Amino acid sequence: MKKRKVYAMMILSTLAAGCAQKPAETPEPKKEVVPAIELSNMDTCINPADDFFRYANNNWLKNNPIPEEYSTYGAFTEIDEHNEILIQDIINEVSKDTSATQGSVAQKIRDFYNAGMDTVAINERGYSELLPYFEMVDALNDKADLAELLGQMHSNGVGGFFYAGGSTDPKNADMVIMHLYQGGLSLTDRDDYLVDETQEMRDKYVEHVAKMFELTGTDSIEAAKKAQNILAMETQLAKNSLSRVERRDPDRTYNKRSRQELQASTPNFNWDKYFDAAGAPAFDSLNVGMPDFIAAVDKVILNTDLNTIKDYLKWKIITSSASMLSSDLDEENFRFYGNYLYGQEAQQPRWRRILSATSGCLGEAVGQLYVEKHFPAEAKERMLNLVGNLRTALGERIKNLDWMSDETKAKALHKLDCFNVKIGYPDKWKDYSKYEVTPESYFENVHRAIRFENEIDMAKIGKPVDKDEWFMTPQTVNAYYSPEMNEIVFPAAILQPPFFNMDADDAVNYGGIGVVIGHEMTHGFDDQGCKYDEKGNLNNWWTEEDATKFNERTAQLVKLFNEFQVRGYQINGELTLGENIADLGGLNIAWDAYQMTDEAKANQSIDGFTPAQRFFISYGTIWRNNSRDKYIERQVKTDVHSPAEARVNRTLGSMPHFYEAFEILPENKMYIAPEERAAIW
Repeated sequence: MKKRKVYAMMILSTLAAGCAQKPAETPEPKKEVVPAIELSNMDTCINPADDFFRYANNNWLKNNPIPEEYSTYGAFTEIDEHNEILIQDIINEVSKDTSATQGSVAQKIRDFYNAGMDTVAINERGYSELLPYFEMVDALNDKADLAELLGQMHSNGVGGFFYAGGSTDPKNADMVIMHLYQGGLSLTDRDDYLVDETQEMRDKYVEHVAKMFELTGTDSIEAAKKAQNILAMETQLAKNSLSRVERRDPDRTYNKRSRQELQASTPNFNWDKYFDAAGAPAFDSLNVGMPDFIAAVDKVILNTDLNTIKDYLKWKIITSSASMLSSDLDEENFRFYGNYLYGQEAQQPRWRRILSATSGCLGEAVGQLYVEKHFPAEAKERMLNLVGNLRTALGERIKNLDWMSDETKAKALHKLDCFNVKIGYPDKWKDYSKYEVTPESYFENVHRAIRFENEIDMAKIGKPVDKDEWFMTPQTVNAYYSPEMNEIVFPAAILQPPFFNMDADDAVNYGGIGVVIGHEMTHGFDDQGCKYDEKGNLNNWWTEEDATKFNERTAQLVKLFNEFQVRGYQINGELTLGENIADLGGLNIAWDAYQMTDEAKANQSIDGFTPAQRFFISYGTIWRNNSRDKYIERQVKTDVHSPAEARVNRTLGSMPHFYEAFEILPENKMYIAPEERAAIW
């Protein structure tokens, strides 16, 4: 299912649940006051003009080696762990409540979590819960019936060939329409199938697929053949897939088609049967994100042996469910996707993974309990003030741009005025009354959650967009901008140190959460967000001359990041452009907003650092992060976010006030000549 487009501050991925045991006791969350800047985390022996990332964080990096269950560990992870303790406390309390009414939120949270923790029952069942799905595939005797089967599988959360689901119409942002999007691959990127450098990965992948088939009842020789055939078929899908850079262009991925036009382009696939089986309502038109890919799927199906297609569908069933099954499947799944691809040395404890699954499948139910206990009203009030100041600062920056015409400035300012701001939690909570949870089967609870969400998603098609809906839960450590909603959203969980500290000076908060706010605001004007108007419609509101000047300036930022390496891995400045624009814009906006405060005007040092220095130190600390080499290798190839070191050192290199605060000179490593710096918003 294609999810609504949002641009998040940071992507946090949690590998699915496995079979380690819950610790006997969960530690109590720390309640002491957190220092505004933890000086012991810094390394003042390092020249900030040469490596600011390590100047601000080096002792933290030394004292916080990556735990074996992580591939990357940083400020986001620390907050996430703290949140897990809070959520675990909530769920433990709920899980012990034997009097919870059947059908109540408490009963659902309790039974979902307890079923996921019952590894004895899960291991006893082995892979038996997959057998009904295998039988559905085995019953496929004709490719003409594939569409109906695929619709049933997609509605149960089993992928294959493509994604489909309801989302905003980019050119009519008040309405939800059906979207089709490329998919069907099991490796992390199209190029994993196509370039010589990833041959070892493909070999390991084939071994993994074969092993998973063996664990679900296929003999080793036949399993090896199935794995090779699946790789060959997925490679055909990869050859017809757009690259990650190409997919960033919203104009390229908007292709409105009638159902008749879609059917004419894919004569071998019955879309009426697919949409009916997937639970879609009646509709006349849809967005086909990648028309060439969808047409290619039709040909791949036509030219692929039916038995290979059936093996591919079974593989999708196995790999999408492995973390819900017995320990042998779960551990083999982790061995490839966690250990081999990302360097993770061990799975996270079972209690943590089931906690994450509970918080995902019952997200707003858990979120409601979370904010009742852990989100004070004064935090929301202070955030609203910060957002107001940042909005004012961005407005002033737009008015003073020397490269933009008054005509385009007026439209940019109008879009900014129309920004919707959501802080903390939704005004109305999701109703889970139709979602059934039982204590008997973790596997079924997860699949029922997927079907529940699919029904909600499909029911939106053809209806007005719900402007009150959130696309992150309150307990999520992140933030996002939605171009189609023209809104910025800050869940409750990110509003804590090092991003937001009620006890800190303004310099620290503006350098932390202030930059986060500015980052999300800037997404409304990055190379993708700028293509949407104040109503969220994909609509060019730029003059041709201004668009040319904007593209020239973003090209300079691409160049700067293309020239930057982290541990020898080259950053892709085109892939990361939107996030890099948002980082630089966020810094500039937060800096200007901070200058409006009485504290900045007083210019009093604290702990030997000027307010300007504290602002930039705070920015550096929010990106403190240790990552394994394999994680960095995957990140630069697949993630729209640059590695943490680049987000600090490369971004600050285009910040004039940073040069003044730390006396950066031409001979210093952080120095970028003025004419080579990026200056956009």
